[in-house]
Amino acid sequence: MHTKTEHKHSTPLLVYLAVGGALLFLTVITVAVSYVDLGPFNLVVAIGIATFKAMLVALFFMHLYYDNKLFMAVFISGLMFLGIFIILTMFDTMKRDMIYEEVAKPIRPNAIIYEQPAATDQTDGQH
Repeated sequence: MHTKTEHKHSTPLLVYLAVGGALLFLTVITVAVSYVDLGPFNLVVAIGIATFKAMLVALFFMHLYYDNKLFMAVFISGLMFLGIFIILTMFDTMKRDMIYEEVAKPIRPNAIIYEQPAATDQTDGQH
């Protein structure tokens, strides 16, 4: 009779610490890049870093790296395609005003959201 063999693995603590350190480092990079004006590429860089962080979490904390490699390939390719499609959608929505003139203007230019707030009195009630 054919018996199924179980593969037990124990991920070393150093791997978890390294992946956690990489996630923290990538978070710092994401915050640092947010202060640099890259135009529309700020979004591309942020989504790219977020995609890479999600892959690290899935591969090591969810143990896809140690499972069947087909599962890892399917997950990573799905994540990559999702990131690409979101980036392409954002490029499209951010550049629509270049094609359609009516999109570049507000529908109701006199709407309350476009009103300037009234200047506050700096005396704070002092006479």
